[in-house]
Amino acid sequence: MSNLLGIDTSTEACTVALRYNDQTWQQTVPQKQHADRLLGMIDDLFAQVGIGLHQLDAIVWGKGPGMFTGLRIGAGVVQGLAYASDLPVIPVSSLAVLAQAEPADKTLAAMDARMGQVYWCAFARNGKGELVPINEERVEDPRMVALDDPGPFTGVGPGWDVYHEHLVQALGPKLADWKPGRVPDGGALLSLGEQALQRGETVTASDAIPTYVRDDVAVKQVPTT
Repeated sequence: MSNLLGIDTSTEACTVALRYNDQTWQQTVPQKQHADRLLGMIDDLFAQVGIGLHQLDAIVWGKGPGMFTGLRIGAGVVQGLAYASDLPVIPVSSLAVLAQAEPADKTLAAMDARMGQVYWCAFARNGKGELVPINEERVEDPRMVALDDPGPFTGVGPGWDVYHEHLVQALGPKLADWKPGRVPDGGALLSLGEQALQRGETVTASDAIPTYVRDDVAVKQVPTT
């Protein structure tokens, strides 16, 4: 297994995870403290393990969709670390990270997109247990969420905490259950990153751009000079 640093700032929680020599460490701060805490959390994990960036193989990054401010902060940090260490970046969907941590065969991950909308995507596990998206990531009124797949689905993510009444009504008998209080998990982030790395799905620091789904806002890249 690869040695990886994982960062996800797509929700109000800030998650950092580190895997080295097949052992995993992670920290999650539940409130909006991305700007104040992210670099300190990364330094804490490196100090705890006793390694540095140059001993890693890649940086795994929860690219969104999610909170605009959180994604921009995360992208800036990831770009800076990747430039400084010449490491590749592995972008993974933050909705997929939410689904990966849920053992159910079919999952619907949702995040609060504000303005009465949710970012959402449904996932199913294939015969190898790997997560496969059923639809493209979307942003819409939670009352309009619809799936052709009969399910049953398990709901996860902050979007369910805010709009569970609308989502439960929209899915009806296709919903098995929903889990409150779920935020991106560091272990799930690293697991998806490892799979993507094996498939060669990496980008350079300059191409580590958030997925906003709704908006065309572009993150400012870290200058190369």
